[in-house]
Amino acid sequence: MKNTENYTYATVPTQFVEANGIKFAYRAYGKEGGIPVIYLNHLTSNLDNCDPRIMDAIAAKRKIIVFDYRGVGTSTGKQGESIADMAKDGIAFIHALGYNQVDIIGFSMGGFITQEILLIEPTLVRKAILAGTGPRGGQGISDVVGKTYKDILKGLFTFRDPKFYLFFTQNEVGKVAAKDFLKRLKERKVNRDKKVKLAVLKKQLKAIKIWGNAKPMDLSTFNLPVFIANGDADRMVPTPNSYDMAKRFPNSQLKIYPNSGHGGIFQYHEEFIQQAIEFLTK
Repeated sequence: MKNTENYTYATVPTQFVEANGIKFAYRAYGKEGGIPVIYLNHLTSNLDNCDPRIMDAIAAKRKIIVFDYRGVGTSTGKQGESIADMAKDGIAFIHALGYNQVDIIGFSMGGFITQEILLIEPTLVRKAILAGTGPRGGQGISDVVGKTYKDILKGLFTFRDPKFYLFFTQNEVGKVAAKDFLKRLKERKVNRDKKVKLAVLKKQLKAIKIWGNAKPMDLSTFNLPVFIANGDADRMVPTPNSYDMAKRFPNSQLKIYPNSGHGGIFQYHEEFIQQAIEFLTK
């Protein structure tokens, strides 16, 4: 891997590594040495869907790495058929980079994948941050499909990114936060990632629905430190799931941000950054 310590998320180059028969596109930068932080992103996200404020703040303290799931952006292959498949790819990707232990920040679907990684290879993850997410079989998770299509349609009619509706409350505070977040996602001007195809959306939503209807996982067996964060009005992965996970993980801490939705960590990014760095470095 290249030394990317002096980059920002707007300038860090995209690299590639082969694992599980897939050529994964990824971006890695930040402070060299120590345990890296792997960022697992949301439904239909490519490399350009990471909040540069969060990425740059983590990179000032640790190396942070994000990759395109198979069949997404510039990663090769066909989109994984299940959350477990995506977790196996994540494990293979991490090992292909030469790491035997990492910290993970899993947002939304990335949080589902993180939990499956814990089940498959629990010693791989030292600490986990689970944001805007929930447990397998959790309340309302299988309903993400309908909500997503509804807000994609609303976005088409209003010429807005669906995340404006899916990630944020629709009061004045939420709308301002949504505009600021979506503006930050456009800061990278060169070498942007390929757009995500509709076929990927369909397969990922199917995988989420199956996972949401599946048998709950026994989270009490995982003793690693877990920081759980969400908005108090998450309509994609309902906020009660965050409270549920906090009770079931034996070594967890919970932060619920007021007057915010699924993207609470983006609306309160300054506060989240401080809490995340403290959690990851102590």
